[in-house]
Amino acid sequence: MAPRKRGGGGSRGGLSFVFCCFSSNDHPEITYKLREDFALQSMEPSLPMPGYDELDNMFSDLVDELDLTEKHREAMFALPAEKKWQIYCSKKKEQEENKSATSWPEYYIDQLNLMAARKTLLALEKEDEEERNKTIESLKTALRTQPMSFVTRFIDLDGLTCILNFLKSMDYDTTELQIHTSLIGCIKALMNNSQGRAHVLAHSESINIIAQSLATENIKTKVAVLEIMGAVCLVPGGHKKILEAMLHYQRFACERTRFQTLINELDRSTGRYRDEVSLKTAIMSFINAVLSQGAGETSLEFRIHLRYEFLMLGIQPVIDKLRSHENSTLDRHLDYFEMLRNDDELALSKRFESVHIDTKSATQVFDLIRKKMNLTDAYPHFMSVLHHCLLMPHKRSGNTVQYWLLLDRIVQQMVLQNDKGHDPDIAPLENFNVKNVVRMLVNENEVKQWKEQAEKMRKEHHELQQKFEKKERECDAKTQEKEEMMQTLNKMKEKLEKESNEHKNVKQQVAELTAQLHELSTNKLEGTVWMDVDDARVFKVLDLVDIEKTFSAYQRQQKEAEDDTLSSKKVKELSVIDGRRAQNCNILLSRLKLSNEEIKRAILTMDEHEDLPKDMLEQLLKFVPEKSDVDLLEEHKHELDRMAKPDRFLYEMSRINHYQQRLQSLYFKKKFAERIAEIKPKIEALTKASKEILHSRNLKQLLEVVLAFGNYMNKGQRGNAYGFKVSSLNKIADTKSSIDKNITLLHYLITILEKKYPKVLKFQDDLQSVSEAAKVNMTELEKDIGNLRSGLKSVESELDFQKNRPQEVGDKFVSVVSQFITVASFSFSDVEDSLAEAKELFLRAVKHFGEDASKMQPDEFFGIFDQFLQSFTEAQQENENIRKRKEEEERRAKMEAQLKEQREKERKARKAKANGEDDGGEFDDLVSALWSGEVFDKDLSKMKRNRKRINNQSTDSSRERPVTKLNI
Repeated sequence: MAPRKRGGGGSRGGLSFVFCCFSSNDHPEITYKLREDFALQSMEPSLPMPGYDELDNMFSDLVDELDLTEKHREAMFALPAEKKWQIYCSKKKEQEENKSATSWPEYYIDQLNLMAARKTLLALEKEDEEERNKTIESLKTALRTQPMSFVTRFIDLDGLTCILNFLKSMDYDTTELQIHTSLIGCIKALMNNSQGRAHVLAHSESINIIAQSLATENIKTKVAVLEIMGAVCLVPGGHKKILEAMLHYQRFACERTRFQTLINELDRSTGRYRDEVSLKTAIMSFINAVLSQGAGETSLEFRIHLRYEFLMLGIQPVIDKLRSHENSTLDRHLDYFEMLRNDDELALSKRFESVHIDTKSATQVFDLIRKKMNLTDAYPHFMSVLHHCLLMPHKRSGNTVQYWLLLDRIVQQMVLQNDKGHDPDIAPLENFNVKNVVRMLVNENEVKQWKEQAEKMRKEHHELQQKFEKKERECDAKTQEKEEMMQTLNKMKEKLEKESNEHKNVKQQVAELTAQLHELSTNKLEGTVWMDVDDARVFKVLDLVDIEKTFSAYQRQQKEAEDDTLSSKKVKELSVIDGRRAQNCNILLSRLKLSNEEIKRAILTMDEHEDLPKDMLEQLLKFVPEKSDVDLLEEHKHELDRMAKPDRFLYEMSRINHYQQRLQSLYFKKKFAERIAEIKPKIEALTKASKEILHSRNLKQLLEVVLAFGNYMNKGQRGNAYGFKVSSLNKIADTKSSIDKNITLLHYLITILEKKYPKVLKFQDDLQSVSEAAKVNMTELEKDIGNLRSGLKSVESELDFQKNRPQEVGDKFVSVVSQFITVASFSFSDVEDSLAEAKELFLRAVKHFGEDASKMQPDEFFGIFDQFLQSFTEAQQENENIRKRKEEEERRAKMEAQLKEQREKERKARKAKANGEDDGGEFDDLVSALWSGEVFDKDLSKMKRNRKRINNQSTDSSRERPVTKLNI
């Protein structure tokens, strides 16, 4: 696109530019107008006004700086001379005030080069990082607000290349910083005027490098990149550049196929992406721009080809999931995607004189192609293609997929290529690497051998790399060890020198002291026998080694240690009980962590300190001393100190009177409240459910409607019935419609209830306890009650026994259990009364519905109603889903009709329009319109009108038959 002079940023001449690029039917255009409320500041020029010719020349230079269109240039030149001079002085004064180092492009280019040379910004101090962010932000502001000469100078100095080089040189950590977003913002600001935009689009790598920034995890950066790329699609010549950039990104990011990263980002819904709508909106606006602009404006084949890429990547279920965000802007883009798709599928169907083409059905697609090709000159060639397809390799493994991939790409290229040989999308064959074709022509065995060799070399390289790294680590460790040893040796050397000096001093002092002592000793021993004794002569005769061996102090200590070891050997433990039982008992005692005396005290006091948990008591009952154990333990009681831990425990417990009965009573006492708590909810559920069934008016009304349905449908066979078995309720869901097998009598019943008996639908609220009652088994419930009853009797019997015998010191069984029996008996009586009441109510409920009370159990009776309630709820939800789906289809059909009509009008308007001229415009406004979806408004309106018209026609020709009969 050739550069064109037009309006710049907001500070250039005090102009406000309004985006109105979609007022025509041609490519989106950007135009300008002077703000109606704009008023020049009243001021007096400080310099005298020059002559008219000189003023015109000076004013012409100023207008060139403002980058205005021809229309607005004429408006500016039409101003009076005084106004021209006033504007000129105002702008020059403003430029003088803002004149500083940062007003020169060279400053920013030097800073960019310095930052790019650092490779990474993470090593910077926090203050340095903030300073660099401010520099980039300042450049972005300057590109928007400085005069056109600044932008021109920045372009001439190759500032764009500096920005792109910085983007290319970033490491992973730097790409996640704010500076990355700011650099993309600088490119966006540069594209905000015609000259800068033309320079960016003319650069061979600019769009590709911008696309590479999609690899970052920084959401703001991704959104900024997608905004630029989406807007470039709307600029003449930009659409193909974007397709090339996405192909470049596929290779850069090692994607399996083009656009893969975009769909993955669109589908991400965890972590910070859970409620992230801005990125998803940017992606959808970009996808819509790619589909509808460029060749997509006129070519149905191109749109279907490109859309199929997105559909193969799974965009449709992702779109359905995105609806949950309930964001109006995002929904606008989703609607446009679906409306455009439906519009294209309808156009494709018309080519084959079909109502709808199921592109997922291989059979239908083949039949349509065969029908199209039949009786044509191309039919033999079509059959030849099919025959040769039969002969193509079709192994599940190996390289055979490459043959089919090549065929697929060739067909795509043939479909997309126009009459002049131009390709709107370079992807099909460009994306298919020629190396792949060559590889397919080589024998598969050779390919396999190459692969094996390559894999072997890769493994060897990996192993060598690992060995090298290992050796490198060893060298580093050895070097560090050597340095540490040298340091240690130096310290030892210094220490030895110091000790050597000290030793010399001490030796000298000892020599002096020895001399003095000798002198003193000589004086002291003079005149005694020791003067004639010389022990040195004896040393020559004695066996000094034997003396040392015999009287060594170390040897005496070792012998003493051996004696101590022998004396400390443990006495062998005595165990008379079964080995496995003793082992298990030992494990229990280690878990219990109580001494025998503490366990005995806890049993006598009925565990007043809660030392024995319920699960431990249950285990203790398994280790009650048997008679044989007691007899053996009594025989060896004189060897109690030698007994093993389990034997001592059983011996101590056997000395407690009625140990087993006490333990059982304590366990029953601890479990009683828990058992009562388990039984009571079951009885309450039975009672409540029976009352709900008996007194629910809505249930009675529902049964009345069901009976009427049954009598009408069975008229002449089993009609005029006065009632039915409650089990028949669940057969309603099995009765299917003769028109639609997905609709059952239950669905139809709910529809009737919603229309005629809306209050009856509340019967579910009347039966809230039924689901719990359906879980109650009366036999098990009565068994639990019986166990409680027998347990209480056993405890009462033990209490009577303990009352009739003398009490030991610390024995609190009688007092504790007496109090427990009083409370427990009352609680148990209350439970028995509740059960009797529940049984009576249940019998009434069963008889109320005409069932046999002797055969029907609560779980069976209430289970029927519980199953019916679940089926009823599911059918209600299914009805609601059908209703929503129908409303959604109607809404989409209406929107698609309007979109189609609008597109048709726009096409006609473009054909009728003479050679249109792109006035350029604000790139920001273009991005804003793409983001909000305004750029697609006309297409959406046309599709909506068309779909409405189509629906009206189809409604008259095919009306749905009413349901007249249902089969049982």
